[in-house]
Amino acid sequence: MNRKNKWSLFAIVCIGLAIFAYSLKDIPFHVIRNEVAELKWGWLAAAFLCMVISLLFEGLVVYVLLHKQKPSFNFRAALRVPLIEQLFNGITPFQSGGQPAQLFALLQSGIDVGRASSSMLMKFVVYQAMIVVCFVISLLAQFHFLAAKLHALALLVIFGFLVHFFVITGLLLIMYWHSLTKKLVNFGLWPVKRWGKKATYEHYQTVADEKIDNFYQESLRLKKDPRLLIKIGLLTLCQLFFYYVIPYFILLALHVSRPNIFLVLGMHILIVMIISLFPLPGGMGGAEFSFSVIFSTFLTQNSKVVFAMVLWRLITYYFGMALGMGALAVKPQQKKR
Repeated sequence: MNRKNKWSLFAIVCIGLAIFAYSLKDIPFHVIRNEVAELKWGWLAAAFLCMVISLLFEGLVVYVLLHKQKPSFNFRAALRVPLIEQLFNGITPFQSGGQPAQLFALLQSGIDVGRASSSMLMKFVVYQAMIVVCFVISLLAQFHFLAAKLHALALLVIFGFLVHFFVITGLLLIMYWHSLTKKLVNFGLWPVKRWGKKATYEHYQTVADEKIDNFYQESLRLKKDPRLLIKIGLLTLCQLFFYYVIPYFILLALHVSRPNIFLVLGMHILIVMIISLFPLPGGMGGAEFSFSVIFSTFLTQNSKVVFAMVLWRLITYYFGMALGMGALAVKPQQKKR
């Protein structure tokens, strides 16, 4: 990590602690102490285990994508990729640092840049598609509950879905309708052409065309191997399931009697959609607020709602970044000369 990333990590931890302190400020200390004492630690351990299993499945996706092409690429090297991705997703706005961090981890393991970028492209496309699939299922099953209980927050959920939907639609357009995509992008640059400098317009047009052409060339490999796509699609669904089910075990740890697991899964899917809209790293502020609003349905006491939110953020956000720091410190077994 460079100095800028270290400062970002330090700032994020400080902001996170401030959010926790603000959320807990109206709860007496003895109530917090009792909540900790009454925790069912076995269920809480299961929540941490689900996060670990989710990361293991993501590592398996990387392994499946690259092991056949490079047999010396082992699962340990593959697992470093999602762990490092967790760290850089967590310290950059809109999770923008995750993709470059994955490429960096693969280059450290001796994977050439072309193969690494192609594999991470395939992983990204499948991941976005599976998120949209999960969200559509959740939306169809839970929207009436969401609209009745959450009102304005429901609009954020729909907007979050539209963002992900347009992302995957744009990717599919490039893969299957290359020429139309270039025309649409050039049309979108019309204001720059009309009111901007000619050199600026030509620069953006050249960069956009180059990115689209590169993406299209990489996508040709995706279409040639549908069995591989299906395989990593199923692995990604397993990864998402274990991630989405984490709040269920947190509720059990807080003595919630028989929460509806499908409702919990659906609510967590919606929260993840909302988080993607907030520009701060990890959706800070928006993540805590949306979780507290949505999961107050299951927890009637404010102290339990806040405590559940703190546990959820520790497991799904800070725990992942801590694992990423550990993975970054461990040197890969294969290094490119």
